[in-house]
Amino acid sequence: MSDTPGMAAASIRTRVTVPLRFADGYATTARVFTFTGLADGREHLALGLGAWEQAVADGAPLVRPHSECLTGDVFGSQRCDCGPQLREAAERITDAGGLLLYLRQEGRGIGLYAKLDAYALQEAGLDTYAANRALGRGEDERDYGVAAQMLLALGAERIRLLSNNPDKAAQLQAYGVEVKERIPTGVHVSPANLRYLATKATHTSHTLDIPGL
Repeated sequence: MSDTPGMAAASIRTRVTVPLRFADGYATTARVFTFTGLADGREHLALGLGAWEQAVADGAPLVRPHSECLTGDVFGSQRCDCGPQLREAAERITDAGGLLLYLRQEGRGIGLYAKLDAYALQEAGLDTYAANRALGRGEDERDYGVAAQMLLALGAERIRLLSNNPDKAAQLQAYGVEVKERIPTGVHVSPANLRYLATKATHTSHTLDIPGL
């Protein structure tokens, strides 16, 4: 197993089996891992879904690094597509065998309160990236080094990445995880998030096929 370039290797701290059930009734079972030695010291989780161990051994686990979104994941906010992406990922990864990484980096890394401050600026007319800049923050402050540490600790040196975001693939590659394939998620459009998704497609080249764009 390779160490993450520029970082010490992480190790598995705890592993526990957790049955999951989503609001629409979909159910699966996850092998949940916690870690020691993660570079940012936060409490990130990895969920092994389906035949994940065999997929890792075969060098082709389906992996989604999913950034925490309290408003979308828990409260079902329509201002983003995070909740539907999380639900989609759980089923697709269970079917294929792989890992769902739940990363504690709310609001593209700026935190929950700052994200809501950015929402207020969006209501005043700024787009999602301009709102972050107006707060004196980066457009996207997420660093996927910890995701690479988690994957390497689990033996997943080669993955198929379930993501629309090219930056995730580029960062994981730079941190020593081979991305064999990048697979887009579905496009979960609502009237409240259309501008948000369109901005991600045009500004940061997310793989999103939005009608009329």
